[in-house]
Amino acid sequence: MQTGVYSISKKHVPKSGMTISTNAKIGNKSMVHHFSLGSGTDISSEAYENPVIYIGAYGTGLFNVGTNGNCKLQMNSQNIIFLHEGTFCGIKSVEEKGLIYTEILFEKGSKMNGILKANEVFDLKNLIEYEEGSIVNIDLASGEGMKFMILAFDDGCMLSEHKAPGDALFFALEGKATIIYEGKSYKIREGENFRFEKNGLHSVKAEGKFKMALLLSLE
Repeated sequence: MQTGVYSISKKHVPKSGMTISTNAKIGNKSMVHHFSLGSGTDISSEAYENPVIYIGAYGTGLFNVGTNGNCKLQMNSQNIIFLHEGTFCGIKSVEEKGLIYTEILFEKGSKMNGILKANEVFDLKNLIEYEEGSIVNIDLASGEGMKFMILAFDDGCMLSEHKAPGDALFFALEGKATIIYEGKSYKIREGENFRFEKNGLHSVKAEGKFKMALLLSLE
């Protein structure tokens, strides 16, 4: 797995008439995928036996939720949609430039934070507020194999150097920060991503106010 700063939206550019699914290779299970839907493409309605979270990266998508698709949700970049297991959902790209999103399947019985209502659209960075001189953390979803959280750093706040139990994927939601990974410095800003391997030594320091989301495998 390659580490460093990159952009999901630039790495998975939509191709006209194609739907492309790419295993994100987070942890040992194939439960996280990046989807790229070209102009005029869609995914037919289907239901998973797992709770699922979708995170928008690029473009606009229409999610037709429910057996009859009677709940219609519009998802844009940094939007998040949570669906309970067994919920039917069809997805369509509604713009010429296509649609890119990340799909996260959690195991049955995973705990979902009450602020994340099913069958609704939320802007990730609006789910958390800053606290003066502090780092705020909210676990949005957690199970035996995976955790998804959001964090808000006040200006200059820093997560000290540490190791994580599994592979991880950062989503920079607002502002800028510096990540030190295995002794090398990386600048990251809103709209960019960063990934690191299990046991990778890292720290995060806000350059001004900074918000991020983190998908962490638990191995």
